[in-house]
Amino acid sequence: GQMVIIHLLVNVIDAMGANAVNTMVEKIAHVILEKKMVKAQINLKIISNLAVHRMAKCSAIFDKDLLGGPEVIERILDAHAFAKADPFRAATANKGIMNGIDALALATGNDTRAIEAGAHAFASLNGNYRSLTDYYIDNDENLVGSIEIPMAMATYGGIINKHPMTKIAIKILDVKSAEELSQVAAAVGLAQNLAALRALADEGIQSGHMKLHIRK
Repeated sequence: GQMVIIHLLVNVIDAMGANAVNTMVEKIAHVILEKKMVKAQINLKIISNLAVHRMAKCSAIFDKDLLGGPEVIERILDAHAFAKADPFRAATANKGIMNGIDALALATGNDTRAIEAGAHAFASLNGNYRSLTDYYIDNDENLVGSIEIPMAMATYGGIINKHPMTKIAIKILDVKSAEELSQVAAAVGLAQNLAALRALADEGIQSGHMKLHIRK
């Protein structure tokens, strides 16, 4: 049947916001019901983790010589085109992006599941699952990379202000707001993706992976 969906947009500042928003929507639902604002049954009253109003963006220029030259860059662009066209490749590319972002989220006491859900939902918004990053060559033949990702990071609330390790992590990062932390997360995701593409375009991913396992 038909559904009425009401979006409540809340500026939660430096909090993740789930508890605040969930409390607000439950209260508002009672008002809507009491005042008979819609001819409908009130059903779900909960936050959405697709935080399209909390987008984090990052872009960077990667020196062609540091990457290994034009041939390596061309392979990176081929790999990126593959991720844009094929959801199986895009899933692995985005998993790599989230490797870095999840580590940052865990270290700072943030909700990895909410961030993951939002990222993958955003990757599917146009109807086709795609990579969260983009790459192209600039006029100097260097590689330009960018990322745009919903990022409901917080620097306040939950365990963030209580757990000693999260407080140390945020102090090391020297971030003053959730917005700054989200920008760091986007940068980490882009760097993680470029590092993986660079490895895939040259020596292959297993070389580094197996060295890591041997060290363990």
